[in-house]
Amino acid sequence: MAKQDLAKQVFDYVLKQYGTQPEYLWKSYPDYAVLRHADNRKWYAIVMNVEKTSLGLSGTGKLAVMNVKCSPEMLSVFLPQAGFLPAYHMNKNHWMTVLLDGSVDNDSILFLLNASFDLTATRQVKKQLGIARYTEWIVPANPKYYDVEKDLREGGEIYWKQSNNIALDDIVYMYITEPTGAIRYKCLVLEVNIPYRQKRTDDLQVKRVMKIRCLKEYDKNLIPRAKMAQFGVTSVRSPRHMPYALKQEIALLTGDASEK
Repeated sequence: MAKQDLAKQVFDYVLKQYGTQPEYLWKSYPDYAVLRHADNRKWYAIVMNVEKTSLGLSGTGKLAVMNVKCSPEMLSVFLPQAGFLPAYHMNKNHWMTVLLDGSVDNDSILFLLNASFDLTATRQVKKQLGIARYTEWIVPANPKYYDVEKDLREGGEIYWKQSNNIALDDIVYMYITEPTGAIRYKCLVLEVNIPYRQKRTDDLQVKRVMKIRCLKEYDKNLIPRAKMAQFGVTSVRSPRHMPYALKQEIALLTGDASEK
């Protein structure tokens, strides 16, 4: 999206992506547009023109803004950044205001818009759109217990502790904890639900494992923890889904269209 008329481009995007038409519900505020689901009628965004002073900003005149629903983790990441404010006239524990004046990059706008849609969608809609179950994951690897960087290289295969949600043919991005603190490998899940009967010398309990193959190896400086935090991934203590916007960023950094 270009800087000019971002609100209109948001409307164009949701029409193409979700079939959503903006709804103008208030005669007193004819330029306030609600974006909501057709089935459950829940809002996932509202686009408004609001006085700067009402937003707690200096100056006069109005700004185009968009309210989106967010997880608490996303609020903690985005609110300290320029272009993001506590939700205007909505629950500040679950919503956030995004300025549509060019101060927020296009990828973040679409990421937050899609995330808000996901948070408010019914299971049926998620299934139709292919977001009912996540298929790409970020999985932590602690070198204190196992030096995965020593054993895992492109084309290499290893066995790894399996989460309940990970399935055959899913993609696993291995995040190596400190002192590396970065995503280092992209892997394909080859087998799941493999019984694990060996004794471990640490305190970790492992009942089953999965077999994964390394598809790509990334430089440790390419996707560090600071980069991940820009897309809402502030910690990886257990397997968690890969945000679509972060996946796109990795594709951009690596020049690999297959990762988009």
